[in-house]
Amino acid sequence: MLHDPSYQPVYPTAEEIRLQEDEKTVLRRLAEKIAAYAQDPANAERAKLWQKLNDLESERPMVWINEIPWHEMNYDNELTLQTKHPWARQHETELRRLVYQWEHMQGDMIINDYITCPLAIYSSDFGILEDVDIARTDADNEIYSRHFKIQISEPEDIEKIKMPKVEHNLHATEYSFAAMQDLYKDIIEVRKEGQTHIWFTPWDYLIRWWGVQEAMMDLVLRPDMVNTAVSRMVDAWMAELDQFVDQNLLSLDCGNTRIGSGGYGYTSALPAEPYDPAYVKPHNMWGCSNAQIFSSVSPEMHWEFAIRHDLRWLERWGLTYYGCCEPLGDKIHLLDRIPNLRKISVSPWNNSRTVTENISDQYLEPEAESAVLATTYGP
Repeated sequence: MLHDPSYQPVYPTAEEIRLQEDEKTVLRRLAEKIAAYAQDPANAERAKLWQKLNDLESERPMVWINEIPWHEMNYDNELTLQTKHPWARQHETELRRLVYQWEHMQGDMIINDYITCPLAIYSSDFGILEDVDIARTDADNEIYSRHFKIQISEPEDIEKIKMPKVEHNLHATEYSFAAMQDLYKDIIEVRKEGQTHIWFTPWDYLIRWWGVQEAMMDLVLRPDMVNTAVSRMVDAWMAELDQFVDQNLLSLDCGNTRIGSGGYGYTSALPAEPYDPAYVKPHNMWGCSNAQIFSSVSPEMHWEFAIRHDLRWLERWGLTYYGCCEPLGDKIHLLDRIPNLRKISVSPWNNSRTVTENISDQYLEPEAESAVLATTYGP
């Protein structure tokens, strides 16, 4: 996830990555497994099926396993890290999880025939960190209960939301790329990758600073304040996106990349023209949004305080994806206004028949610029 209000973003360190020989051996052995798995014909077959799904020509339901409780999966030390260097441990974690999933719960996952080296991109974020009381039942679980302490309670508090500043630490990227090239030059290709799909969801952040009950009450009691806050959040994301574009930091997400609330981004509709492989723009990519906290909000309020603001963001992308955990059965008509909508996620607690009837043929016809229906259990 690009942003997380629970921690302060850290500027990437630019320094040579020096690994011990045993650490290199660990990483190379994992990369050898990845390279072998990438040659399995199932990868290409599944990629075609994912593309057909997102092109509205689905051949069968696709199975995508994600949001895995990794802290519960290390039964036989398959996920136990063996490296010591912080960079190596982070990289080893990613490789081990990829190997583990391929060997135990593939579904319709796909493994690339290359390993990515993420660009060392820093964003100053939105200026507010969540202030919470925490309740845990498992110290190893990254998911835990939070009680949010209110930081936005008056109109002047909205100014606490700052416009992000983006910087690419080129030297940090080059050090990481050099280390990966040294490790994998005879095993698997290494490719630099910038910012891919962006999880754009203003309400996921606002409630962590505003409070859930407080924000829902203010939809009625202080609607002007709510609209001002949502508008400022959109301004912040747009300012950040403009910097990604200006600095040429975007990478395509129409392949083996998660888009929206679920599934890969494969589609023949992207990258949309005009397209320069050396300079990816938002119209070449997927956009998304949702308002998960609006599960019990009326269609009128969902439009007023969420979707109409989202349109400024959504109109910039080649295809869009809307929804996550919020029931949308009685709100499908609002989604008609989203440009280039291709995919919708709805809560599993919807009335499936109602959702299907409301989506109707206008979203299911292959020539339509709208949705594949998906069901999601998490962001």
